[in-house]
Amino acid sequence: MHSSKKAVHACYLALATALLVNPTGALALESSATSGQKIPLAPGPFKPSWESLEQYQTPQWFADAKFGIWAHWSAQCVPEQGDWYARKMYMEGSAEYKFHVDKYGHPSTFGFKDIDNLWKAEKWEPEKLMALYKRTGAKYFVALANHHDNFDCYNSKYQPWNSVNVGPKKDIVGIWEKAARAQGLRFGVTVHAARAWKWFEVAQGSDSKGPLQGVTYDGKLTKADGKGTWWEGLDPQDLYAQNHKIPVYGPDRKTVVSPGENPSAEYCERFYNRTVDLIDQYKPDLLYFDDSVLPLSGSGPEWGLGIAAHLYNSSLKWNNGKNEAVMNTKRLNPQQSKCLVLDIERGASDHIEPLPWQTDTCIGHWHYKRSVFEQHGYKKPAIVIHMLADIVSKNGNLLLNVPMRGDGTIDQDEVDCLEGIAKWMDVNSEAIYATRPWTVFGEGPAKPGRGSFGGVSDTVDYTSADFRFTTKDGALYAICMSVPDGPAKIVSLGKSDKPIADVTLLGSKDKLSWKQNADGLTIQPVKSWPSEHAAVFKITFVK
Repeated sequence: MHSSKKAVHACYLALATALLVNPTGALALESSATSGQKIPLAPGPFKPSWESLEQYQTPQWFADAKFGIWAHWSAQCVPEQGDWYARKMYMEGSAEYKFHVDKYGHPSTFGFKDIDNLWKAEKWEPEKLMALYKRTGAKYFVALANHHDNFDCYNSKYQPWNSVNVGPKKDIVGIWEKAARAQGLRFGVTVHAARAWKWFEVAQGSDSKGPLQGVTYDGKLTKADGKGTWWEGLDPQDLYAQNHKIPVYGPDRKTVVSPGENPSAEYCERFYNRTVDLIDQYKPDLLYFDDSVLPLSGSGPEWGLGIAAHLYNSSLKWNNGKNEAVMNTKRLNPQQSKCLVLDIERGASDHIEPLPWQTDTCIGHWHYKRSVFEQHGYKKPAIVIHMLADIVSKNGNLLLNVPMRGDGTIDQDEVDCLEGIAKWMDVNSEAIYATRPWTVFGEGPAKPGRGSFGGVSDTVDYTSADFRFTTKDGALYAICMSVPDGPAKIVSLGKSDKPIADVTLLGSKDKLSWKQNADGLTIQPVKSWPSEHAAVFKITFVK
């Protein structure tokens, strides 16, 4: 029997068993997660096909917003050990495994499900944080709905392991949404849980040596094992999804001796239902998938395409016939880029993109890591400002993650970074919001790379010869990426078809001395620059 048929059979068997236990048909919450009923697609013009989704147009709010802040916050922030803790704690010999054993115990008895229960968010002040994010200059806020650890940070109907039932006992996404909309910000969510099937396979493992050699980690526990525990009544398999065969590798750790199983139909349908439920409950303006193209593409096109169509049709209903929704995914081809909004993780483009796009990055690790704070290792405001200017000049947006502790606070270094960005935006945001690219994105010797993970480098050495350009209402904004200590020269304006009418410096009332020659526009320095990190010249032309 194929694995998909096995899954369907198992789904019906589970349902039948539940009805035997509860013959009234009033299924418990954990049983509703495997109901075997796919939520119907919202009616509307968008259908689950690339051809239908090509009618999509990026909403103006996103093209104008340019800057958003993201709270990549879940129980993985509780240990304060950085990214992918829920996976790495099951990898014998890793720093996270050693930390976990020392602090919490062996993963056969204290697994990630128990970390979920430790997440209390007891010092979380969402309204205060949102006010800070708005002051920093964000026009949209994005909350983590779930990560690869498969725990839903909202009042999920299809995942019993959620933040209302376990841990904080709060609807994290719902509270974030209310706080964001109260500040006039657009609201988004990010979904990463499609990968849990493979990502958590390490939780099926065991130690290869030591006193607990061969003792299986908690990834294979079932509901029956919970009797007398804090999680009695919950099924760990709803969280870990490890009732499947995993690959077996040869001695070289590359050759597959025995293949594993691909995500089952039940798993895919459940992910679909969880995501559609998320959309229906919180009406997000933006939905980000941490996947190449769309989630679960290898298991069938209907899942991701169906979610996209549902989001767009729902947005039409919410907004009186106007689609205001954005769906971000990665590695899109030209056709797919018409249907979705390209996201480049921790990277950038090296040219002006024809359609709006987004970089998502972080000032530190995605999940909170204490050592970054202790070593003052976050990105400095100058780096974020340079990234923002470079990305916006190429028709993009910057979505910046600010790591949060498990208790719901951010540390002083993070506050200082945000305040530094806010100070620059107070003076220069005119050159950022609602702008569009110029004929060229910029000039100068600094050449950031292209692509994910390194396209925007923290070590780019910008000088006063590096400029990034934006336009709005007939004006050109020339962002000098390092405050000049002498005359500033813009080579791209040496042979302008339009003569320059005036040059001003944002934040300054000083009258500038400037001259346009064949080899460029030269601007004499002012006595005092109004902002650090980058200076912005506003250039108007003779009509």
